Amino acid sequence: MGYKIRKIKAREVLDSRGNPTIEVGLKTDSCCARAIVPSGASTGVHEALELRDGNKKRYLGKGVLKAANNVNKIISKKIIGFDCRKQREIDNALIELDGTENKSRLGANAILGVSMAACKAGALCSDKKLYEHIQKMSSAKKMLLPIPQMNVINSGRHAGIENDIQEHMIMPVGFKKFSDALRAGVETYHALKNILKKKYGAKSILLGDEGGFAPPIENVEGRLELLLKAIGEAGYSGKIKLALDCAASEFFDDNVGNQRRRESKILGLSETKSRQFPSISKNLKVFDKKGIYKILNKKYSQGRLVDFYKSLEKRYPVISIEDGMSQDDWDGWDLLNRELGKKIQIVGDDLLVTNILRIKKALNENACNALLLKVNQIGTVTEAIDAASIAFKNKWNVIVSHRSGETEDSFIADLCVGIGANQCKFGAPARSERTAKYNRLLKIEEKQGNKAKFAEF
Repeated sequence: MGYKIRKIKAREVLDSRGNPTIEVGLKTDSCCARAIVPSGASTGVHEALELRDGNKKRYLGKGVLKAANNVNKIISKKIIGFDCRKQREIDNALIELDGTENKSRLGANAILGVSMAACKAGALCSDKKLYEHIQKMSSAKKMLLPIPQMNVINSGRHAGIENDIQEHMIMPVGFKKFSDALRAGVETYHALKNILKKKYGAKSILLGDEGGFAPPIENVEGRLELLLKAIGEAGYSGKIKLALDCAASEFFDDNVGNQRRRESKILGLSETKSRQFPSISKNLKVFDKKGIYKILNKKYSQGRLVDFYKSLEKRYPVISIEDGMSQDDWDGWDLLNRELGKKIQIVGDDLLVTNILRIKKALNENACNALLLKVNQIGTVTEAIDAASIAFKNKWNVIVSHRSGETEDSFIADLCVGIGANQCKFGAPARSERTAKYNRLLKIEEKQGNKAKFAEF
């Protein structure tokens, strides 16, 4: 069988938001594969660079012809001739060819398109399912069908609202099969749709980027109450829990300067004590020296924000909080994890950006206990696998995630199973770019039969 890569071609196509993205086709003597790269809306500043053309006359500057051209004229010359089964060799060559820390020369979107296409070709040429091929590369001890995190109520950047908690999710954890968990999530989603339509009218059930609804509710508590009502009406009370993606970097204001340091000095309160005792910070209104958090019309210091999250965890069955602090607020993350990390899942996304160096720093800082894994944050398949491996070794959970600008490519569903991730985050059970991933997981579960194992939380 011919394993050597003979041809690579990239083109500009559209993602789920109607923005350009990269599709890469790859051929060997015996197989063909193609991959489409997703794109995020609320992106961390430490992510690998997504290369855009910047020409306002085409796609409002979002074109990706430069990235496609980099694949066709630069990357292809380097990668043609490689054995498609040798994923690490291919990815290392791509990283070396780019030569920058954030893949800014060639573009992470160009590099990832080739990496994903090579991975798919490697599976085909090895006569393996994609998730089996990925498991072999990752040396995962077991394959799991993941618990879905389903973003059913949108706010923040995903719903065109500034300074707000971004995602309100349901997590069907009380089930023994992925298909049963998915069905429970879907039924709850439709129960929520009916509740919203009756209470707020047809406009409230228009869909956001990730398939969730954006009802006119201006507080987190009201949204969580609605989710509990929908879960109850669907008949899954106690079996479906709640999760939040706060995307705190989006409502963090760093223009406060050294206010906290000045106020601490005036009040005679050390910064160490103000971090350790959030109730003191709350009462004395001491703000973080780097800035403050603004949720709608309310302002929060680190301590106040952690107290807010603690109150939500006490009143609602919230079992996971993602990006509860801003991407460089390491003190805030340490405080949040100390206060809540033994009770619930504290997930790093913008904090970690699927980057091993930042994951290691988070481990040293005790900043969180779970990794949100996005392949386009780092730019190659093997780097994503390595990020998951270090997380697992340190007993973190791993959640494989989509982006708000998704595509019909279901690669991340196989990635999730192949690395043995505990959870997946693919959005609401609506819009084909989301359901493509859920449908792929259903097929994998069916294929595995009695060997299929559903993850536990």
